[in-house]
Amino acid sequence: MTPPDPEPKGFDLATLLAERGAERYDLHARYLNHQLPRMLHTIGFDKVYERAEGAYFWDEEGREHLDMLAGFGVMGLGRHHPVVRKALHDVLDAGLADLTRFDCQPLPGLLAEKLLSYAPGLHRVFFGNSGTEAVETALKFARYATGRPRVLYCDHAFHGLTTGSLSVNGEGGFREGFEPLLPDTAVPLGDLAALERELAKGDVAALIVEPIQGKGVHAAPPGYLRAAQELLHRHKALLVADEVQTGLGRTGDFFAYQHEEGVEPDLVCVAKALSGGYVPVGATLGKDWIFKKVYSSMDRVLVHSASFGSNAQAMAAGLATLAVMEDEKVVANARATGNLLRDRLAALVDRYELLHEVRGRGLMIGIEFGRPKSLGLRSRWTMLQAARKGLFAQMVVVPLLQRHRILTQVSGDHLEVIKLIPPLIIGEREVDRFVDAFTAVMDDAHGGGGLMWEFGRTLVKQAVANR
Repeated sequence: MTPPDPEPKGFDLATLLAERGAERYDLHARYLNHQLPRMLHTIGFDKVYERAEGAYFWDEEGREHLDMLAGFGVMGLGRHHPVVRKALHDVLDAGLADLTRFDCQPLPGLLAEKLLSYAPGLHRVFFGNSGTEAVETALKFARYATGRPRVLYCDHAFHGLTTGSLSVNGEGGFREGFEPLLPDTAVPLGDLAALERELAKGDVAALIVEPIQGKGVHAAPPGYLRAAQELLHRHKALLVADEVQTGLGRTGDFFAYQHEEGVEPDLVCVAKALSGGYVPVGATLGKDWIFKKVYSSMDRVLVHSASFGSNAQAMAAGLATLAVMEDEKVVANARATGNLLRDRLAALVDRYELLHEVRGRGLMIGIEFGRPKSLGLRSRWTMLQAARKGLFAQMVVVPLLQRHRILTQVSGDHLEVIKLIPPLIIGEREVDRFVDAFTAVMDDAHGGGGLMWEFGRTLVKQAVANR
């Protein structure tokens, strides 16, 4: 006799996490990117975080950790902002007829209208699902609108990792092994002569540029964006501003290009913080004529689209995020708190030989380390540099987390730069905590020995083993 089928268990998230949550690192090693848990174990970042709120995490032992990374900039409002959470509950409860593909729901239009209110001179929006999709859209639109094949980008730029955006990625380590890519060309950030030489060839559709590069936190020189815009337009090419990380208040202006008077990009890429930390969303803002050229007839109505673009949950999260930014004066807070944090860190440059420069704008700050003068420190620095450039910055990041429970990141491979991109809601309390912790770590680094340099020797061994 055939036994009866077992009763269906259904799905219970809390039960699943209670039963399997402890397997998190093993599951990643077995089924996902196996190098991620390996790296986390090596540097002691293999924490178990149980919950999060605002600018803080709590680990399995209930200890509070300060987030100065914001999920690479996604968590602009911190984690689990109540207004965004309520908006998502509301949109789910509404049971909307979402993504029918053959109607026009109100939420995408409302979010586009609101976004464009912050970007004078731009008229239309395409919604995708990520920053790299926003860049891909801009690349396609620029090529089609100008009828030209080539896009210029800046050395050390980061615009995403899909094939089109990788073609305008200025970091060779990301490109290696994925060629051939699109026939795009790098120019140095700030070099107008190099830009003009490429434009003179007559095949350039656009220049895509981050107003402040995420890799290394390097800002475009004063006046560069406006002068580049004038050159581009003279040669009938477009200016594309990649504001995926710098946009939505990160630098103390709503968009970072607005720091320079007279800059009006033809296309602007947005993502990360627009999500409210919940639902992936990307947006490409552009001039009316560009959109009308791409979507030139009813036959071309779906010539560029995204299956999940403009979904109700993403649109609701975006609208709630912008409402919070206005109600809580988030952009002004990013400017004021960023100035405070940068000034207090810059005051330490003369105190520590290893601290070279503090730069950035708003709550996008780079802390760069450099070769010290004293013999004892210089020999240790040289040891690290011989093994792998960037190890000293990693030596700072690790004790900030392990001893002071502050999460930060090294700004890029082979860079001695720490990048701070915390939630835009932090205030003086978080500034005090970070500066105190950073001072303690730098005191240790300049003390001539101790746990920090012991860890440095471990990193050297790891770097040599991976060659």
